[in-house]
Amino acid sequence: MSHTMKMSPQIQKSMDACMESHTRCEQTMTYCLMQGGGHADMAMMGPLMDCADMTRLCADMMMRQSPMAMEMAAMCAKAATRCAEACMSMPSDSMMKACADACRMCAEACRAMSGVRA
Repeated sequence: MSHTMKMSPQIQKSMDACMESHTRCEQTMTYCLMQGGGHADMAMMGPLMDCADMTRLCADMMMRQSPMAMEMAAMCAKAATRCAEACMSMPSDSMMKACADACRMCAEACRAMSGVRA
C-alpha cells in the first residue's frame, strides 16, 4: 500500500533549492575553514551556519507538510539572502560565488513559496 503525498511543483522546487543551498553552505564552511583568515571569521561563518541549518529545516518542514512551513520559508529566504550577501563579499572566489548563487536561488524559491499553500 502506497502512502505517498502529492506535492505541488512549487513545493518540490523550493525543497530542491533548499537542499542545494544546504549542501553548498556545508561545503563552503569546510572550504572557508581550510582557507582561514577572512574566510573563517564569524562575519562569514555565521551566515553560512545559519543558512545551512535553516535550509535543511525548511526542506524538512515542507516535506512533512508542516502547517508552519510557509512561515519557515519566509525566514529561510531571509537567511539565504544574508548568506548570499556574505559570500558575495568575495566575488572573485569561485567557491564563494557558487554558494552565493545557490543561496540566491533558494531565497527566490522560498519567497515564492511563502505565499503558496500545499
